[in-house]
Amino acid sequence: MTSAQNIQVIDTIYQAFAVGDMPTVLGKMHPKIKWNEAEGNSLADGNPYIGTDAVLTGVFARLGANHDYFNLMNIKLHGMDESMVLATLRYDAKVKATGKTYNAQVAHLWTLDDNGKITAFQQYVDTKKLAEAEMA
Repeated sequence: MTSAQNIQVIDTIYQAFAVGDMPTVLGKMHPKIKWNEAEGNSLADGNPYIGTDAVLTGVFARLGANHDYFNLMNIKLHGMDESMVLATLRYDAKVKATGKTYNAQVAHLWTLDDNGKITAFQQYVDTKKLAEAEMA
């Protein structure tokens, strides 16, 4: 796959996530995806999440349960080479338990196979902002 094709796959993921279309999001992932949340992120307790079911229950379901809202903003996609895409963006969210909001700088590094399936994900985020919002 070309860099432009890989960028299109990742763009589709973000558009689907924005409207809660989890079947499309998960459908773009390889069944044995290796997903890592940033070190220091409360969701990193399951690293690495292996497989789409682990990502759905360990990451996405917890994000939904723990937040009043969780939005991805200012997404910019950058082709890295034939198999990687870097996304720079911001999380705009509100934690249910504390009522606190955060707006954090984020980078996502996506790796895709030759068939356009996502095989790996690595999150980089300002974990201090996330932790402060989670503390009462």
